[in-house]
Amino acid sequence: MFNRFGTTQEMVIQTVEENNTAFLLAIDSVGLYMTTSNYVGKNLADQNRYSALRQNVNARLTALGLNPEDLWSNNQHLIQSETVSAKKVNPLKASKRGSKG
Repeated sequence: MFNRFGTTQEMVIQTVEENNTAFLLAIDSVGLYMTTSNYVGKNLADQNRYSALRQNVNARLTALGLNPEDLWSNNQHLIQSETVSAKKVNPLKASKRGSKG
């Protein structure tokens, strides 16, 4: 299920331990981010996904001995997107409607 602001289990790549704290490494269309299990699978907006801390995730992963570029390229299939189907408009009919005044 697509969750625009939260984190779903399908978005989680792996568990990462940093400073004796367990984080979950997740991916979305913007990139990689680290979150906690409190936000996964809930209908809550994940603060870790939209915080300023996200800017240093690549440096944190590199310090832990992980390669962020490889993680990103190998897990892009996990990125969820929602497509919105728009009703097609016939331009000829639309122009006639506009000219009726």
